[in-house]
Formats: sequence, structure tokens, C-alpha cells
Amino acid sequence: MGFFKKLSSSLRRGFGSDDYEIPVESSDYIQVQPEDTNRSKVIVRPFLLEDFEDIKPVIDSLREGYTVALVNIRPLRDRDLVELKRAINKLKKTCDAVDGDIAGFGDDWIAVVPAFASIHREQQVEDLKDNS
Repeated sequence: MGFFKKLSSSLRRGFGSDDYEIPVESSDYIQVQPEDTNRSKVIVRPFLLEDFEDIKPVIDSLREGYTVALVNIRPLRDRDLVELKRAINKLKKTCDAVDGDIAGFGDDWIAVVPAFASIHREQQVEDLKDNS
């Protein structure tokens, strides 16, 4: 007698009835489709800010939680500093809301990351000399 048949008969005896049926062999199977793996991957995506309205796709991708946004602010900076400040403030508020992080690097780029990531910041050489 096979292992599974012995196990099945001993389980039936242990429960005291034949109400529980344990399949010994089955040629039927269920194929399980893998979950959408694109949602679990981190995407690093560049964005270009030419107008204040261009901030919407950046905010939407940040709220989804899987996108690290690299935002080129140069076109908006060259055109309208008031709109640039408004756009950056909106990004900061969204980062606070989703517990993300935001930092500028260079004169033309801003990095915006969701809650699972943080942005490394180095101290300047002068700060290190002052602490010595």
C-alpha cells in the first residue's frame, strides 16, 4: 500500500468517519498565473519640467510608490522661477504625504523617491573641517 493511501486510511480512522476524503492521486491540476510582477519592480524614470502642469505625472508616479523620479528642472528654471518654486513646493508636500524624500543635485536635477528609499546626502568639506 502506498504512503498516501496509508496516511489517508489512518486519518480517516483518527477522525472516526469517512466524511473527509483525501485525494491520493489526481491528474487534474490548477495552473496559477503569476501576479503582475511589474508592480513590484522599482522604476527609475526621468521627467522634464517645462510647465507647472508637467508636475502631475511626477506626483502620480510618486503616489504609486514604485518610481524613483529624476526631474530635469532646467527648462522651467530658465523660463519662470516663480512657477519652478511652486512646482518644487508641490513636490515637497507630496513627498511629505507619502513619506518620501526629495533632494536636488546639480543645478538642473531633482531626485524624488517614495517611502521605501532615501537619498544619501554628504556633508560638505567645510562642515567636516568645522567639526574637527
